[in-house]
Amino acid sequence: MKKALFLFIIASGLCSIAFSADEPSKRVQYIRSHYAKYEYMIPMRDGVKLFTSVYIPYDKSTSFPILLYRTPYSVGPYGVSKYKSWLGPVEEFEKDGFIFVFQDIRGKFMSEGEYVNMRPHIEHKGPNDIDESTDTWDTIEWLINNVPNNNGRVGMWGISYPGFYCTAGMIDSHPALKAVSPQAPIGDWFWDDMHHHGAFTLGMSFNFFSSFGQKRDSLTTRWPERFEHGTPDGYQFFLDLGPLANVNERYFKDSIKFWNEMTQHPNYDQFWQARNILPHLKNIKAAVMTVGGWFDMEDLYGPLHTYKFVEKQNPDIKNSLVMGPWSHGGWTRRKGIELGDLHFGFETSKWFQERYLLSFFTHYLKDKPTQIPPEALVFETGANRWREFAHWPPQNLTPQKLYLMPGGKLCLEPVQSAENSYSEYISDPHNPVPYTKTIGIGWNKHYMTEDQRFAGRRPDVLVYTSDVLKSDLTLAGPLQASLFVSTDQSSADWVVKLIDVYPDDHADKPAHQIMIRGEIFRGRFRNSYEHPEPFVPGRITPVTIALQDILHTFPRGHRIMIQIQSSWFPLFDRNPQTYVENIFTAQENDFVKAFHRIYHSPDHSSHLEFNIFKRDPVTEVNYFNTLK
Repeated sequence: MKKALFLFIIASGLCSIAFSADEPSKRVQYIRSHYAKYEYMIPMRDGVKLFTSVYIPYDKSTSFPILLYRTPYSVGPYGVSKYKSWLGPVEEFEKDGFIFVFQDIRGKFMSEGEYVNMRPHIEHKGPNDIDESTDTWDTIEWLINNVPNNNGRVGMWGISYPGFYCTAGMIDSHPALKAVSPQAPIGDWFWDDMHHHGAFTLGMSFNFFSSFGQKRDSLTTRWPERFEHGTPDGYQFFLDLGPLANVNERYFKDSIKFWNEMTQHPNYDQFWQARNILPHLKNIKAAVMTVGGWFDMEDLYGPLHTYKFVEKQNPDIKNSLVMGPWSHGGWTRRKGIELGDLHFGFETSKWFQERYLLSFFTHYLKDKPTQIPPEALVFETGANRWREFAHWPPQNLTPQKLYLMPGGKLCLEPVQSAENSYSEYISDPHNPVPYTKTIGIGWNKHYMTEDQRFAGRRPDVLVYTSDVLKSDLTLAGPLQASLFVSTDQSSADWVVKLIDVYPDDHADKPAHQIMIRGEIFRGRFRNSYEHPEPFVPGRITPVTIALQDILHTFPRGHRIMIQIQSSWFPLFDRNPQTYVENIFTAQENDFVKAFHRIYHSPDHSSHLEFNIFKRDPVTEVNYFNTLK
């Protein structure tokens, strides 16, 4: 049961690291023969004790640095005779030699205290005030003074939620903390995991908190029971669920504390603002390497903004960003040669592991003359190659706009006709657009690389396509959709997807219409995430949607496509399309069909704003002639 639940949590998102009990026994044998395991209850400044497993090399000929991993997902197996099947991000860490430390965070599994999701950071602390930065400091202080044979240096790493504990732990860094790698870290839970631009991540949040959110009555080594959906079809399960108000009535019965808190805070109020760690990333003395994946729609905001805020608020430290062609945590769990229908031509994960992942820590923790990552190590999708930059976003970018046109065209120039042109579709919350063609309950980590023709053929999805590109076109840095919209109802969501369309002679192969970036925007937040407001039916209204960064080349012979829709289910919850103050309390009769319009006229020219990287003066002419 424990193994099955562990794998379920991974599939549902918000995971730590995916090594199952089937990890090759050779690695387990190596760990057992080279490391001794100890277990401690480490006291924090307020007297609460945190359960900590420590794996110390048998080799006493030299001292070793400490590699710390703090997690809400259990440090098990528990007991000094029971060993983990992995200790480092990859096997090479165990062979290189570290003192590996795993800690149950406050209030989880075998650690004392009260657990708080995304515990807010306290800026000015009294002697007994605690947050994740103080718990990290107290842990490091105890370790360097009590664990034998350590060299006085500490590194931290973690993926997803453990990535957040890395970022929180490096604030006001302990002097011994020298290297930190937040990987797919949560930065702000209103933009990572729980929401995207105010739209609620229904499937992932429900699946995750149905087990993880259960109350712990005492110290335990066991995972909570897994929620049984009774069907493998997540789309149908959540459609049959009806309004979100039914969750507690049918299933949770008010037993999931954080679910109740979320439903009481639908807007970006103080509850969510306090859980934004980014403004607090200050006084960091360690080197930082933030890692993320271009195809990680769970935590894409987090790594990009963690790097950005660390860079801005700690200008004197070594701060690096690594973005690869990976889904959530794919840089340690898979070879990275492919993802869904996309093939990258080589083992991108292994390349990163061998070149930078281990060497980052050995450089700062062991003084080895190993290679450290550049300021920005970024994979260029489409061209399938790594690039190194001195800045991110890179310099010498040229801003450009791509306009939505009548007849489903994309062009570089806006509509010239005086006619108030628009495209219209009916959005029905009882028949929402699926986010994936795959049947499943958990988060489909391949959904971004699925052929998007399954969505584009629906009547409630608008499709805009460019002519065939006559030269390569590379987009880098931020993307932003600026739409002019209207609805005959008072509420609406808007989904924008940027898609790479392969040539027609590629149509019989897996990759044909691949989503490079996509985002959803809950229209009520168009002017303020804290103070939402309804649409005025029939009024043309601007909506601006940030789609996160990109580095992608649309090759010669491909086309650019933009799809626009108003649901993305059950990745995100359904908008009832009748304005209610709190969507979590919406009733069945609030869910109505709506006529939505996207405008493309001189006064209301909907468009995508992007940046062209290293435009060539010769090929630029061909490119412009293509899209005009």
